Amino acid sequence: MKIGIAGTGKMGTAIAGRLLSLGHEVAVWNRTEARAEGARKLGASWAVTPQALVACSEVVIGLLTDEQALDEVYLSAHGLLSGATQGKVFLEMSTVSPLKQQEMAKRVEAVGGIYIESPVGGSIGPAKEGKLMAFVGGDAAEVQKIKPLLDQMCRRVEHVGAHGSGSMMKLAINLPLMVYWQTLAEALSLIQPLGLEPKRVIDIFSDSSGGPNVLKNRGPLIAQTMIDGRSGTVNVPIDTVVKDIRSMLAHAQKLGVSLPLTSQALDVFSCAEQMGLGPADSSEHLVWWQEHNSSV
Repeated sequence: MKIGIAGTGKMGTAIAGRLLSLGHEVAVWNRTEARAEGARKLGASWAVTPQALVACSEVVIGLLTDEQALDEVYLSAHGLLSGATQGKVFLEMSTVSPLKQQEMAKRVEAVGGIYIESPVGGSIGPAKEGKLMAFVGGDAAEVQKIKPLLDQMCRRVEHVGAHGSGSMMKLAINLPLMVYWQTLAEALSLIQPLGLEPKRVIDIFSDSSGGPNVLKNRGPLIAQTMIDGRSGTVNVPIDTVVKDIRSMLAHAQKLGVSLPLTSQALDVFSCAEQMGLGPADSSEHLVWWQEHNSSV
């Protein structure tokens, strides 16, 4: 299959590698061309514009930063929707608000394209191995057609409803994790006087009722971050955590529900972001909290 990828950050590059390994023809485009070099080294071809990406693809996968990026990439003069879009499938994996997914679906369908939203759960490792989890929103018949491709990228594909539903589920899935980072940081502050070795502490938490999947999957990395004071890799930057929590709260406001713990978590993560930690991996929040919790 001829597949285009718009957005070749770490996740986009990992997915490109996965699809290339399965024999697909992959073309890529990114707003900063240098960031597409990793995918090109794996065998992907370069499209000079989003319009050109659509022209050489049957399916275009979007992995973009935020809603503003979607507007720029889809709607600009040489954007994804500026050329021949009839019958093309736009598989949008970006994490944005449900309302934005609904808006983009209408825009794509207005020019004869097919829009499927599929934000995914998982990080770079699962993306390389085809073990992501997809939360899909869109027309059931169209979702069924694209499911074989999703199955090659994901260990589990959940079609949860119409456009907007996938983003609702992704935000809900992410919410406990975002809040957990802060609760773990606070829990560690309670045992700071013990002076225990970080790897031992994380192992204890991982083997207890205080350890969710994130500790079981990323425990060694988190412990090493606590030792070194910084993470050697960036899986989920704090900037992304702040963006996603804001989306959660905005959606909750539209529903008329209150998320008090999430609101407080946003305050703390925003403080870390403002102090320069935005590009850092979310695991560094634990180190930052130990150093700054008396002043926050």
